[in-house]
Amino acid sequence: MKRSQINALIEDAKKLLHQHHIQLPPFAYWSPADWKKKGPENNEIRQCRLGWDVTDFASDRFDEIGLVVFTVRNGHRQIKDYSAKTYCEKILIVRANQRTPMHYHAFKMEDIITRCAGNLVCQVYNKTPDGKLAETPVEVSLDGVRHRVPAGHTFVLNPGESVTLTPFMWHEFWAEAGTGTSVVGEVSKTNDDATDNFFLAPLGRFPKIEEDEPPVHLLCTEYG
Repeated sequence: MKRSQINALIEDAKKLLHQHHIQLPPFAYWSPADWKKKGPENNEIRQCRLGWDVTDFASDRFDEIGLVVFTVRNGHRQIKDYSAKTYCEKILIVRANQRTPMHYHAFKMEDIITRCAGNLVCQVYNKTPDGKLAETPVEVSLDGVRHRVPAGHTFVLNPGESVTLTPFMWHEFWAEAGTGTSVVGEVSKTNDDATDNFFLAPLGRFPKIEEDEPPVHLLCTEYG
């Protein structure tokens, strides 16, 4: 991805969130120059990777396969100072028919909550012992109500509705065409994007960035 594209996507995300009266913490607006002045008192932001995360999953097709994320809070399973924080909260900006590709987590359980704007579509499968898509029925909780659905079932989540995704459950999601960009919340156990994402196709979690202009905001992987 080009840095200019990442900059534009973050600016668009801020505008969309503000339109829906969703306010972000102060570090969402810090510039690279601001970060140079920040000392060790900000290490939780750095080490737990809070902040902006824009990815095309190394596909070079962001409009089709991509996601804009803001991590509001997160703990860390290995760093003692943050290990007592066993939860994570993210805001996801999902565009119409833009896929977050099929994947599962081995550790993390998460609730995916459609907060506002467009509807979210989520497809689910069980995992076979060898890591493939199982053809067995899937048991899923939607807003506390248990459902048993066929393999590959797609749920359409209207604003306010949510789905609980358990470890080893394959899932893929996108915003429903014709409903606009979806603003989604993710509430989960501690998140580790470096080690706890397992994709069905051979994709990367973070983008390769072409530096065609300076960053407006650093991504959560760039604090140093």
